[in-house]
Amino acid sequence: MQQLTSYICGAWVYGQGNTRTIHHAVSGEALYQVSSEGLPLAKSLEYAREKGGKALAAMTFQQRAQMMKAVAKHLLANKDALYAISTETGATRSDGWVDIEGGVATLFSYAGLAGRELPDDTLWPEDEMIPLSKQSQFVARHVLTSRPGVALHINAFNFPCWGMLEKLAPTWMAGMPAIIKPATASAQLTQAMVKMIIDSGLVPEGALQLICGGIGDLFDHLDYQDAVTFTGSAHTGQMLRAHPRLIEKSIPFTMEADSLNCCILGEDVTPDMPEFGIFIKEVVREMTVKAGQKCTAIRRIIVPASHVEDVRQALLKRLSGVIVGDPRLPEVRMGALINLEQRDEVQAKVNALRNSGCELLCGGSLDQRVLTGNSHSNGAFYPPTLLYCADPMTNQVVHSTEAFGPVATLMAYQDTEQAIELAMMGQGSLVGSLVTADEQIAVQVIRATACAHGRMLVLDEAASAESTGHGSPLPMLAHGGPGRAGGGEELGGLRAVKHYMQRTAIQGSPSMLAAIGREWVRGAKVKEEPIHPFRKYFEQLEMGDSLLTARRTVTEADIVNFACLSGDHFYAHMDKVGAAESLFGERVAHGYFVVSAAAGLFVDGAVGPVLANYGMENLRFIEPVKIGDTIQVRLTCKKKIKKVQKTPEDKPHGVVMWDVQVLNQEQQPVALYSILTLVERLQGDFSASVNSSASAE
Repeated sequence: MQQLTSYICGAWVYGQGNTRTIHHAVSGEALYQVSSEGLPLAKSLEYAREKGGKALAAMTFQQRAQMMKAVAKHLLANKDALYAISTETGATRSDGWVDIEGGVATLFSYAGLAGRELPDDTLWPEDEMIPLSKQSQFVARHVLTSRPGVALHINAFNFPCWGMLEKLAPTWMAGMPAIIKPATASAQLTQAMVKMIIDSGLVPEGALQLICGGIGDLFDHLDYQDAVTFTGSAHTGQMLRAHPRLIEKSIPFTMEADSLNCCILGEDVTPDMPEFGIFIKEVVREMTVKAGQKCTAIRRIIVPASHVEDVRQALLKRLSGVIVGDPRLPEVRMGALINLEQRDEVQAKVNALRNSGCELLCGGSLDQRVLTGNSHSNGAFYPPTLLYCADPMTNQVVHSTEAFGPVATLMAYQDTEQAIELAMMGQGSLVGSLVTADEQIAVQVIRATACAHGRMLVLDEAASAESTGHGSPLPMLAHGGPGRAGGGEELGGLRAVKHYMQRTAIQGSPSMLAAIGREWVRGAKVKEEPIHPFRKYFEQLEMGDSLLTARRTVTEADIVNFACLSGDHFYAHMDKVGAAESLFGERVAHGYFVVSAAAGLFVDGAVGPVLANYGMENLRFIEPVKIGDTIQVRLTCKKKIKKVQKTPEDKPHGVVMWDVQVLNQEQQPVALYSILTLVERLQGDFSASVNSSASAE
């Protein structure tokens, strides 16, 4: 039997004693022995901090993004080997796709987010300058910096790849190394993916370590700069969260636990409506994907009392068509549970639900398994199981007992208020769904139940065509939930990166804050030179490079001509009487004329390094510009982001953000905004070494 090794302190190692065995979910045969006893687990923390942590922290956000993109491409190129191992866990090809390619997509997503929104620096200015004094020479802003610690990620068995990567992506982006502790039951798939990443040489040594087996006394050696995340049962998570070391050192602990998620059929939906079919399809899919072993799976099916029988028949008909068996076969729609222990646990929970008074409608017994293909009777198969609870308002067991498999319970409500009450009885969920065609029902249900859910999906005919489904956490959306769901939050785009960084409020003069953040802020010193900033290449521009333009006096002809050109004849610009009665007291120039006139003042029109206008941000009109007012512009280089040159044919460039202040004759700002330009670089990536271009790609 193979020994499943851990990757600790730069080496693949195996423990001694107290071994556990991983079995094939389909055949039941013993596959691997697992042990971490005797391994230098405590040293792995220091190794991560000293090796991986320092290397990652020295990389800019843009470099980390390119590293993650390269890792994602490498994993996709080798995905077939991962799919082969995935079948050992009972997963079908579509189950594996969610886990393997869904996880890789998360890496791509975070690399893309960082490439578009994060600085080419190791420090992240989180907000704009906050004035703290009358003259704005004492200011503040919040910045995010990498913490010199390590993230310990303890994952569940159901998503051995995605569960790791959805935590790893924001961790690495924050500049923090990670130690992965997968659930033993599916650790072979996590280990295979980690080995691919390590063997690729794309990540710094120490940025990723793996513990197959128990974590021993690792918690005793954690420090205040570290972080712990946990996905699994609420009972285990609560036990870990109460560890004395976490309390003593105030170590952040993020928990994502299984929950009794619900799907509500709106009382407006009748069997002849498209939404009815959408509801049935969604419930059955969530019951059977990954054999129901999903923290987001639908456990409580809440339907109007008038349509209970219609829903029951439709669900039973669709469930009867689910082919269970060898997950390697293309016709099989549901594979096995992870192991026999999990199968027995599911059976015990189904028995508890039945003992509470729930009626068994289908499944619920090992004797009812009908297996397709080369499926062994000693595999961890369990049939799709549907129960019915006749008294959900009084039966507490159905709202507190989760069978972590292809099991859900049907229950009825009398009106929408009661449906809301039933949804809330889950005591906190990762996700809830509502299928309705009525906007008012959607308003009523979502506003009342959002407080108990981390994510909510509203499905109607329009949304269903493109919906990713009830059980699909997406990288740009927060994943977590209150109460029973653990009270934590993962993903959510760049929000997740901030969980692994230190937020610090920095106070000082504008010039000091500009120097610290490497990003010019208003009020900081500027540098004026005879050469126009638009004549400089990307590398030649420095923060604070500035131009104070010539002046322009706004005339009535300007306003009339702009109105005719744009078609904007708003009374404040064109109606002398109406404008006199307005808050301005007289006619004023169009705001967008002011912006256009400002561009005419600061733009250098000759061919040069500036390639294009990339966009405008945070435009505010501060004061009106009246006929006879004189405007002038202060243009200042605020920050730069180098863009990767993807092919030798691409012109190397970067994005430059310019601060624009349009001033009147009193030197008061009348308009404030930022513009983004694409500026040519002198040095292309493909003129560097082969290794550099490979890492950039």
